[in-house]
Amino acid sequence: MKNQWKELSPLIGLFIAFGNGFLLGKNWLAKNGLDYRVLIIANLMFFIVGIVVYRMQKKAAKNSNPNVFVRSVMGGTMIKMAVCITAILIYAFVFKDIFSKMSVFAAMFLYFIYLIVEVKLATQMNKHKDA
Repeated sequence: MKNQWKELSPLIGLFIAFGNGFLLGKNWLAKNGLDYRVLIIANLMFFIVGIVVYRMQKKAAKNSNPNVFVRSVMGGTMIKMAVCITAILIYAFVFKDIFSKMSVFAAMFLYFIYLIVEVKLATQMNKHKDA
């Protein structure tokens, strides 16, 4: 279990760094038309989905059939897309009066940063023989 937290340290570090940055920079974000609450929720959402997908890929990497790992990567991508689309639609319908397109675009940029880290983790996981 301890090793798993070490493996997830890039995701945890990213989550903490962005979370603190959004909280500390909420006035600056507001001046630039961004809602810090949307970004904090997006950060939390990408972190949780990242952990779920990582665990899914970790389990698939132990399978002797390499197709299982490929399917888990593709399934993880579909899960992330579905979560993002659902979150944007909920945000658009519930908060249509204060909907911030800039915040959604900033959250998508955040998604790409999380994606880079998750691909790096999956690549490292696939290199280990005992993965």
